Amino acid sequence: MKDDFLDGIIKAVELMAIAARTAPKAAGQDFVGIKIVTGQEVAALADAMVEYGEKAKKKNFDRDGENVRNSAAVLLVSLEKSRPVGLNCGACGKNTCVELQHAEGPEFEGPLCAWRLLDLGIALGSAVKTAGLLNLDNRIMYRVGAAARKMGLMEGQIIVGVPVSVTGKSIYFDRSK
Repeated sequence: MKDDFLDGIIKAVELMAIAARTAPKAAGQDFVGIKIVTGQEVAALADAMVEYGEKAKKKNFDRDGENVRNSAAVLLVSLEKSRPVGLNCGACGKNTCVELQHAEGPEFEGPLCAWRLLDLGIALGSAVKTAGLLNLDNRIMYRVGAAARKMGLMEGQIIVGVPVSVTGKSIYFDRSK
């Protein structure tokens, strides 16, 4: 069923990517990365999610991995080589932007400038708003991004995934676990 409308779904995901790209960014600086995942890459991403969940003993990577496996495409949105805005606002937990030193965490790099994370959130919101307008079932998923980053599918300090599908009931919300 996921391939019945594949051409239309890919066009819709491209429109989601456009919405993410053109979303407002702090100080007019764009550190948002975007990648559309289709075909065999979707299956590889699903496999990587399940494998990572088992290896790290983290809950629900298997459930979300199966959601990805049953998706027609996945939009990945990231922060790539972002720098603090320079406001010295303390929202990141540091007194000045100069003190904000990125370090590799178990899944993502951090801490990150709160304003850059808002840029990512606004880009994701714009993308899923577009998906909703186009009647694509979708869900923002952190686990997708963690696995995509682990497998080197995309560069980014933090990556978030938005799988999409077209079925009679949303596979992302109408699930048993």
